[in-house]
Amino acid sequence: MKKLAIAVAAVALFAGACSSNDQASTNPNASSAPAPAPGGSGGGTLTVYAAASLTESFNALGKQFESAHPGVTVKFDYEGSSALVQKLDNGAKADVFASADQANMDKAVQGGVIDGQPTVFATNKLTIAVAKGNPKGIKSFSDLTKSGLTVVVCAQQVPCGSATQKVEKNTGVTLKPASEEQDVKQVLAKVQSGDADAGLVYVTDATSAAGKVDKVDFPDAAGAINNYPIAVVKDAPQAALAKEFTDFVLGAQGKAELTQIGFGPAQ
Repeated sequence: MKKLAIAVAAVALFAGACSSNDQASTNPNASSAPAPAPGGSGGGTLTVYAAASLTESFNALGKQFESAHPGVTVKFDYEGSSALVQKLDNGAKADVFASADQANMDKAVQGGVIDGQPTVFATNKLTIAVAKGNPKGIKSFSDLTKSGLTVVVCAQQVPCGSATQKVEKNTGVTLKPASEEQDVKQVLAKVQSGDADAGLVYVTDATSAAGKVDKVDFPDAAGAINNYPIAVVKDAPQAALAKEFTDFVLGAQGKAELTQIGFGPAQ
């Protein structure tokens, strides 16, 4: 009888434990796993290849995106658009590509490294960056041909370089630059350092360097407007986040930040 009583008690305890576990698993008030970060990413590094002229605006947007996506880090690679396309063609891994012109984005599409259809999110145009106070008295594009001036431009394959060439063609003015740089920030740096008297840069670059250089706007720049397209990279390691970032740039916050630094609306 004692053995039987012990067995009955053991069975009762086991049944009670199972009942308790079943209640815990079905209890609607039971605690659950933490919710993922906004966008469902849960964290990670988003790699964005962006034209050098986007540095200031995208840095600001990157911080805003990180704030909205706890655990996510946005890593930027800023270079000339042509150099970034070459990296992608060579197999470099990135999530988003933002070009300073349509031509380089088209190359990326044709090279099979872009997923989906790129979307233009902003426009930009050239201006002349000069030393503070404009000591050389530059007032127009044609003034850049004056003797004694050291002028720098972007290389032909770089968007700001192709825009410069378009202005030259439209105006019939041929420049004789002291150097051709691989991205617009290198042109700006030479003007800031005093190595050049003037340089062809984007309005946004001159705006970001306000207080360090002056800018001379010229009407002929309107004939060489650059469209800025953005797209998700094919086989992006963070494809979902990449789509969210492109949507963010195309949205209200993106437009506000880009407008603030001088970018024009998409056309």
